[in-house]
Amino acid sequence: MMRGDQRPQLLMRYFLNPTDRCFASQDIANGMRVLNLDDVSKICSAPVSSPRHIRILQWNVLSQSLGQKNDGFVNCPDEALTWECRKYQIVQEIVQNDPDVVCLQEVDHFKFLQMTLGSQNYEGVFFPKPDSPCLYVQSNNGPDGCAIFYKKNKFDLVNYATRILQVWRVQSNQVAIAAILRIRQTGKEICVGTTHLKARHSALLSKLRNEQGKDLLRFMSEVAGNRPIILSGDFNAEPVEPVYSTILNFVPLGLSSAYADALEEDSSLPTTDTHTDCHRSEDSFTRPELSARREPPYTTWKIREDGEVCHTIDYVFYSKDKMKVKNFHKILKVCRAFIM
Repeated sequence: MMRGDQRPQLLMRYFLNPTDRCFASQDIANGMRVLNLDDVSKICSAPVSSPRHIRILQWNVLSQSLGQKNDGFVNCPDEALTWECRKYQIVQEIVQNDPDVVCLQEVDHFKFLQMTLGSQNYEGVFFPKPDSPCLYVQSNNGPDGCAIFYKKNKFDLVNYATRILQVWRVQSNQVAIAAILRIRQTGKEICVGTTHLKARHSALLSKLRNEQGKDLLRFMSEVAGNRPIILSGDFNAEPVEPVYSTILNFVPLGLSSAYADALEEDSSLPTTDTHTDCHRSEDSFTRPELSARREPPYTTWKIREDGEVCHTIDYVFYSKDKMKVKNFHKILKVCRAFIM
């Protein structure tokens, strides 16, 4: 993949997998176990070609303009942040995991990904932020935004919609994409959405993220109709924030966290136990039984000038009454497989 002879191989990862059994119906294994993969394995786990299985890869790929010139990763070698170093490693990481659908954030080289992933059986859609911070960085490559890629031999793109998320009826600078994909072999349709909510920490920004989340949920509900939903993204919110509870408690969609559902099946794995308050300001945001969830200890880990940050802010939510979680990655990037 033109990565260069001197660059190290990509990290191999552990994969959380259900105990072996037949998936002839919509049931799924009750027990979970961790499989230690062979070091020579090229992918996180063997992909399943069945039309009932959907493999999702969720990843904030880090905007090239911001990552190299604005984010201040003080412990990262400068050469590791260059586009020449990163671009084919990003593609390799995606391709070797063989996802059916790829949800990306902070994409500011969409045309490159469209061309390279297009040669690997993927097609994609992109929606930029209206006032991307990349545009204020010298020698930028255009605005960053969200993208969804899908395997064109498995899905037909029925349609897709985009949204500039609103806060109290005013447009923000965060966006979302929702794509309706039809599985070619069965004709069944799913709605896949992705987003990247407002970053940074403060009480006000937490409220803003919650309002963005409410607008996102209404948008997904309008686009999806009665279809199963997979909603992934960088929500920039730990599980204790209101937006996490808002998403889980939005009755019309009935979403659940793929990480939390799988981790609650395996108490031996480290998690972040969270207890969030249900918000009852609107009837549609009331499901008190989902007020306590288990999430992984982190989904992002970085060191900037102001210190080290290691916490959980990325999620994959799904329609629990229509899909089951089969397995998932344990480390930074989130790779999910679902069975319908």
